[in-house]
Amino acid sequence: MATMHDVARLARVSVSTVSYVLTGARPISQATRDKVRAAMAELDYQPHAMARGLASRRSRILGLLLPIDDRGLGATETAFVTGAASAASAAGYHLVLSPVDADDLDGLRRLASQRMLDGALLMEVQLDDDRVAVLREAGVPLVLIGRTGDTTDLSYVDIDFDRTVRDAVAHLVGLGHRRIVYVNHSAATIAEGYGPALRTRDAFAAAMAEHGVEPLMIPAEDSAAGGRAALATAFDRAPDLTAVLAMNERAVFGILGGLAGRGLTVPDDVSVVSMVTSPQVAELATPALTAMTSPGSALGRIAVEALLRHLELDSAPIHQELLPCTLEVRGSSGPPGRPTPDTTGEADAADPEASGMTSKNTARRRAATRRRA
Repeated sequence: MATMHDVARLARVSVSTVSYVLTGARPISQATRDKVRAAMAELDYQPHAMARGLASRRSRILGLLLPIDDRGLGATETAFVTGAASAASAAGYHLVLSPVDADDLDGLRRLASQRMLDGALLMEVQLDDDRVAVLREAGVPLVLIGRTGDTTDLSYVDIDFDRTVRDAVAHLVGLGHRRIVYVNHSAATIAEGYGPALRTRDAFAAAMAEHGVEPLMIPAEDSAAGGRAALATAFDRAPDLTAVLAMNERAVFGILGGLAGRGLTVPDDVSVVSMVTSPQVAELATPALTAMTSPGSALGRIAVEALLRHLELDSAPIHQELLPCTLEVRGSSGPPGRPTPDTTGEADAADPEASGMTSKNTARRRAATRRRA
């Protein structure tokens, strides 16, 4: 196994110069740096990570602080992790996933006090998130994947929920839907101040108002059973609903199953659009889900790049960036299966074939209603 002395001999520099190239403890000219790195590559020299950390006072470890429950990570959440891990690896850092609960501040203090992390990425951010203060007090550089209510002097990357929701609502309204229900995360999650749940709730109300349509939001537990329960509540409150917009990846499959159990087809009777969803998850459904595709991988990468700038520059600028989800139309959205009450006569007169389809869809709905009764 090649040693630092072997690298110095081949590059014709001192051992201390090789050390400075590895640790960055002193400035080295680019020409000398290139010679040393070429020698390292030729000898397949692997520097001792712990020794490098001691010399530079860095661990070259970044912590991804992501609370995880017993359901684990879904494909959409995993994209954030893989994007961050790839960016960290490309820069010569290791990314360590730390599932410290959001309310376990003592556990977070212990982690921060061990000085194992050069910096931290914070996920599942609440509008008022005490973890930010804990990390700042411990002197741990951090970047949020998400946003607090007050982002003064905080670097973050996040989904542009306002634009994402506007685009989703515009897609459904453009197809002719006027009775759209939004299925959010659980009531407890909303009460705890989870940023995406609150921002999408407000954005949905604003987007529907822009189109002159009444908003209806239903909270749902993050499970298939939660989706079925939310659908039942939605039909109780809006029997004439023609579209469901959901930002609850686990619940959306319960919604699809609940619709099928009621004898309703997607999208002929009810359209379904899933927000902040990966293509892998969207393709699992039948029909494949029209989705606002999550930019998770890009957000993970950008967050790491911003964090590294804070580590490498004494006065790195605050980085704040929003990326919208992208609409990808698949098989779960289409025009309403029946016209709204104020246009029924117009549709029948204008298109007898459409009127026939309307009668079939209405019959299915009535049959489904009788079964529920």
